Amino acid sequence: MKDHVNMFGGSPLNRLSWLRSSPSFLNGLIGSPKTRFLLFNAGQPLLLTKAPDFAQNAGTLAFLSVNQVKPFLGQEPYFNQAKTPGELISKEEETSFTEAARHRGLPLVFLGLHEPQSDHGHGALPSSEFSSKSTDAANVIAKIEGTPYFSFDVADLELSEEEMTRILTETGATNDEQKLIWSDARAVMSTMSSFEGAVYAEARSMVDWNWRNKFCPGCGSPQYSLWGGWKITCSSLLPWADNSNRKRPCPSGKGLQNYAHPRTDGVVIMCTVDRSGDKILLGRSRKFPFKFFSALAGFIEPGETFEDAVSRELWEEAGIQIYPNSVVYHSGQPWPYPANLMCGFYARADERKEVRVDLDNELVEAKWYTREDVLEILNWGKEGEGTKIEWKKVSEAEKKAEDEQQKVMAQARARAQAQGQGEGKKEGEILSVWTENKDHQDVVEDKEKGKEKGKGKDEPPFRIPPTTAIAGVLIRDWAVGKVKFEPIEGDGEELVAKISNL
Repeated sequence: MKDHVNMFGGSPLNRLSWLRSSPSFLNGLIGSPKTRFLLFNAGQPLLLTKAPDFAQNAGTLAFLSVNQVKPFLGQEPYFNQAKTPGELISKEEETSFTEAARHRGLPLVFLGLHEPQSDHGHGALPSSEFSSKSTDAANVIAKIEGTPYFSFDVADLELSEEEMTRILTETGATNDEQKLIWSDARAVMSTMSSFEGAVYAEARSMVDWNWRNKFCPGCGSPQYSLWGGWKITCSSLLPWADNSNRKRPCPSGKGLQNYAHPRTDGVVIMCTVDRSGDKILLGRSRKFPFKFFSALAGFIEPGETFEDAVSRELWEEAGIQIYPNSVVYHSGQPWPYPANLMCGFYARADERKEVRVDLDNELVEAKWYTREDVLEILNWGKEGEGTKIEWKKVSEAEKKAEDEQQKVMAQARARAQAQGQGEGKKEGEILSVWTENKDHQDVVEDKEKGKEKGKGKDEPPFRIPPTTAIAGVLIRDWAVGKVKFEPIEGDGEELVAKISNL
């Protein structure tokens, strides 16, 4: 949709990608008093809470100064680290595998520069001012207008909560008037500004990628960070690495390797609209024990277009075959859990056909809802209760569901082996035993019905995603008529996607 920016989108930073390989730029910038850091702990962001909200865990993203995070950064230099601690890589040792190398300490990610609005151009920072021949990098950095942003994850420091609190208190990051907590950021999505959301999305995806990829896929050696956290490579490629016992060099030393750079996984999110244009298909996932319905979704597989993925996912999850040429794009949304690009689509289908969720068993149920049904939920309560999600409870429910699935799968695996059916079975086949177990399914459904009975008359009949998620935007835009569909006459074989305002 024209000019529509979803939550986590609209990146506000000048990422200055051409300067990521410049150690003089990065080392100078990271020490600037203007620089701010966004911290994570195993993916959970650091939030700032102020009195009197301590007990409610209400908070906003905490952006700390270099002095407040210095104990976590390790020894200088932070980039272009030589073999000997405290020294820079010499000119003779410089290779493409040492560009702003950081092989000691936590990976640090340079997110970009938030520049003030001006008429003097965007990011006028030529790389020549920060080349190895430059001797005036500090003065150039001092003249930079705006706020530089970095990010890192402290999980690998393995500090206790008490030790973490002590460090943050000693550096002045926390005091009697404000405290810092690690929390699931989904709980504060509704209060994030568009700026905070976009910076958070970039930061979380990048620190997660650095945190997860510790070993080289080519040979298994430890990896280290380059380019201000935007590239990782094998430690066997360091100029001083001892490779005398290797039978062959690491294959990552030649050519361009896709695992050396961050990746984004594409996901299709699709709202299926019926022939009249006044009903949509929503589904309820097994991961949500509440009456939570949403647009259907799935990852794009190799060898697929967006349209192929929409068609396949709707068939696999709901047994629905869409009309040809009916898939149209709405907008996209970065989703930093861990690094996805949600691509929103509408499609058309015949509501008279059977809806079935017994193919891949990802959904508990899927059904058609009228515009009136959805508008009732959108207008439910004074504070939008119909689209409100208690993310703490969702996280607890997701963990409980995973634990229950593992327990039931273990039981199913044991029964299959006892019956002589377990040999050579894959996890997916074992999982099918669980999903086909009617007794178990009835127990799950009964538990959910029991929960719903005790929720009171003010509880909406079902819930849908908030507009901080692209699924909620797709549903809302259709419900309020921002996106309109023409009725389909006949069998729809000659249908060509046509949506007003899109």
